[in-house]
Parts: sequence; structure tokens; C-alpha cells
Amino acid sequence: MNINNYSTIFNLLLLFLTLVPSILAVGSPINIWPKPRSFVWTTPQAIPFSPSFVITSPPHPYLTPAVNRYLSQIQTANYNPLLAPAINFTTSLPLQTLTIIISDLKATLSHGVNESYTLTIPSKSTSATLTAATPWGAMRGLESFSQLVWGSPARVAAGLVISDWPIFEHRGILLDTSRNYYGVEDLLRLIGGMSANKLNVFHWHITDSHSFPLVLKSEPALAGNGSYGSDMQYSTEDVKRIVQFGLEHGVRVIPEIDMPGHTGSWADAYPEIVACANMFWMPAGASWEDRLAAEPGTGHLNPLIPKTYDVVKNVFTELTTLFPDTFFHGGADEVVPGCWKADPTIQKYLANNGTLSQVLEIFINSTYPYILSLNRTAVYWEDVILDGEIKVNPSILPPETTIMQTWNGGPNNTKRLVSAGYRTIVSSADYYYLDCGHGDFTGNNSIYDQPPGTEQGKGGSWCGPFKTWQLIYNYDITYGLTEAEAKLVLGGEVALWSEQADATVLDSRIWPRSSAMAEVLWSGNRDEAGMKRSGEATDRLNEWINRMVKRGVKAEPIQPLWCIRNPGMCNNAMTA
Repeated sequence: MNINNYSTIFNLLLLFLTLVPSILAVGSPINIWPKPRSFVWTTPQAIPFSPSFVITSPPHPYLTPAVNRYLSQIQTANYNPLLAPAINFTTSLPLQTLTIIISDLKATLSHGVNESYTLTIPSKSTSATLTAATPWGAMRGLESFSQLVWGSPARVAAGLVISDWPIFEHRGILLDTSRNYYGVEDLLRLIGGMSANKLNVFHWHITDSHSFPLVLKSEPALAGNGSYGSDMQYSTEDVKRIVQFGLEHGVRVIPEIDMPGHTGSWADAYPEIVACANMFWMPAGASWEDRLAAEPGTGHLNPLIPKTYDVVKNVFTELTTLFPDTFFHGGADEVVPGCWKADPTIQKYLANNGTLSQVLEIFINSTYPYILSLNRTAVYWEDVILDGEIKVNPSILPPETTIMQTWNGGPNNTKRLVSAGYRTIVSSADYYYLDCGHGDFTGNNSIYDQPPGTEQGKGGSWCGPFKTWQLIYNYDITYGLTEAEAKLVLGGEVALWSEQADATVLDSRIWPRSSAMAEVLWSGNRDEAGMKRSGEATDRLNEWINRMVKRGVKAEPIQPLWCIRNPGMCNNAMTA
């Protein structure tokens, strides 16, 4: 059978299964996270693996390592569910082969790549089949297959057909590695966990005012002077390893070099191009409006200094050699008026009837075309066109070549961006900021000097309270949008800003809350009847947390073990 016939069969099966409701064993602990779009398992049963079990697939530089990884995982996991599955175990026909069939082996890992797959595991055959449109869809299918395996010796769920594909094409995690450093192994573990949750974008917020940990051959002084030290830097080889690891796990790595704000760390190498560097962020007696930065750590690039663009273009050019992804995040958030106003060069410009928005436009007009010339799509934080004080005219950032990322204003700002025609990534702080709820990191803060009994409000955290997995699971990133507007929402990213996080808490801050977003962006948060499914998701998430922990990801629990062993007893209300 040729590739075209396989593709036709795959597409017909996909169409058929979209019309078939998912049928799962009631109360079965054998499930898949995120929940597949269609999971038909009418008679739950399991079969053993043959001692000679193999996974066959066409050779591919990134899929082949994934196949080897999953084969090893299946052979060595010995996973025991929290509740023993009440599933008939048939030993007559051990599974000997999982055959992977791919219709487009040359598809690259980029935005919009087809991640669909169909997994068929017969109960009366020694061979299972995984059919996918691309290698990246095959990786998603392999993950689903791995979650159907349990026991010692290992067995696999059988008599089922899964047809699966994501709702949103962009499903990611942002991690800030400037405020606190994370080792390469920590980033690899994060990417591995993302792949297991079918997340496909690692948004790497590499630099900020606090440190510049990325070593660049064209600008060695940036990391040499601006990092926390030689043991807290990312070398060229480190980056190559992270990008390669991402490709082998179906996870794109998108770099963000935030600018022109959040660039105080650049001043250690080039003090002449950074305004208000190393100044106290909140001058004595100043109001909030007169602050020099959004938080401690001052410094904005000066758009009126020609050398600024020499350095910036060197950074941009080298980044495109390190990161193959076509998205490039240029930041542009939180440009604070007080910082630029403190600079003599900018003061002179303002005295000649210039405005701070014009200063920002000078910067964007000087850097945005250069990003495009490198065959990249520019991504910016929403502030660049929505900020209340300093923003550019949207006409200089055409929606055709610009993507916006929203973090303020919840659904309202998403609406503003898509109604202006921009493709949008949603990272609303009200729902998707994982650092919220841990108080404020500034010292000598009078907000805590209150008598007992004082209303605590947000507990000092500007974006408090803590964002629970239930809050994240319940959020609809297209809320209030028309059908046409919703199509411009590419997806979402949870964000972990690292003022109060580092590698010691990485796993527990990320998981399982990111798992909640992962399922919503993959298959939604409603059942076939349109009802919110967060109740039944609790049981499935408990089991998924257990499996993640057994794989080496230290996800935090969401319930006592007692609740898991007494299904339904920890619900808020009895169900009919």
C-alpha cells in the first residue's frame, strides 16, 4: 500500500471517529492525559507484551530517538496505578509489534504542524498500529500508548481505537531564567514533562534586567559581565542540546530577549546604551508613577544611541543561528516612563517636543524590520500597542507579520488584540501566572506591617491569589470572542516568573497546574454533553500526577491519598 492510500484511510478514520462519542471504562484508572478527542474502548481488557516486543517506524532524526525512548520506558517502567484496574487480562495473544505509519515524514516542527494521530490496539491481534500525519503526531501517539501500559510484567489496554488532535496549535510554558538560574538538566526535565503532557512550546525568557545568562560569541561581554557567574550561563553547546532535546520530544524552543525594557543586565557590558541602569528602582519619596522600573532591577535600552542597534542586531543575528524556530519574541513589555525620563539624552529629546511613545517607535522601527529580515515572525507582549502611557501606533506592526501575547486584562485584552486582527497567545496573569500567590519579594515592605485581623487581600502578591489547577482548567481563552475572533487565538502559555522560584521548586510550581492547561488546550474542558468535566478530571489528574512522579517529575499532589482510595468521597457534593 502506498503513502497516499495510508493517508486516505487515516483521514476517513479521523472523520468517522469525530462522530463517535468517547467510550471509557467507568472509573477506570487507565486513562490518558490530556484526554483524547475520541477514545473508543467498548470492552475494556488488557493483553501482555511479547518478550520480543518492538516498535517499528520509518527512520527519522527526531522520531527514532523518541521511539527508542518510549520502548525503553515501556520495558522498564513497571508502573502500578493508584487503584488496581478492574480490567480483564487476556494472556493468549501477547502484543509483539507497534507499527508506526506516517504520511508526511518531511514535516518540520513549526507552528501549525499537524499533530493528529490514530492509535489502534486490537485485543485479538499481535500487532498494534499508530498512524500519524507527521513525526510530531506520532510522538503524541507514542505518549498516549505509553500511558496505556501498566503492571509488572507490563500489560497494555487493548480492544480500543483512539483518534486524537489538538484544539489549539500553540500550547506552551514560559520560564524566566534571568531572575534565578536553572541548570540545563532542569530545563531538559521541564521539556520532557511538557512532551508527556502534549505541550509543544517552550517559551524561554532567557534574559532580563537581573542577569544575561546566554553566552553569545558575537557579544561575549553580555554574559561575561551580565550573568550571575560562569557557572550560571548557557553556552552555545547548552543551547544546541536544549533545542535538540526539544526536537526529539516534539517541543519547539522560542527564545525571548526582552527589550527595550528589562535590560539592566546589558549595562554591565555596555553602560552607554542603557538608561537608568543600577539605580534604586523607587526613588525616595517617589510615587508609583515615578518609579524607574516595574520591580527592583532598573535599566532600559536607549533607542536614541546608535550603538544600541549595533549590539541588538548582533544579538538577533546570532540567536537565529542558535534557535531554528520561526517565532522570535522581542518582549517590549513594561517600558517605564521614569527610566527614560532619567536619561539626559532622552530628556533633551523630550524637551524638543518629542514623546516617550515616539522613543519607543524609534526602537521598534529600527529593530522590527531586522527581525523580519531574518525570516522570523515577531512576537511582542501586548504592552507595545496597549500600554496606557508608552505604546506605538499599531500601523507599524502589521498583523500579517506580528503576533501579540496578552498578559493583562484577562478576556478583555484578548478581545482587543484579536479584534485588531492580531494572532494572539494568551497568558493572562489572572489565570496563567504560576508565580502568583507567594507574596512580594521586596524587603522592608510595609504592606506586611499590619495588626492581626487586617484583611490580607492578595497577600502582597500583585497578581494573587495563587492560581489553582481548577482555576486554570476552568479558563476558556476564547471567552467573549466571535467565531472569527477565536480563530486568531493561537493558544496559550502558562508562565513561571522566577523572582521567587528556582530549580528547587520548579517541578512543583509547574506541575500539575500546567497539566490542567495542557488538557484544556488539547481537548477542552467539557464532555460530550457540553458540561464542564473538572469533577471527573480530578480522578484522572491524580493518576496522571502519580505517573509523572514515577517518571521523575516531582509534581505536587492535589488530594490526600485517602480521597483516591475512596472515589467520590472527597467531592464537594454527592453526584447522582
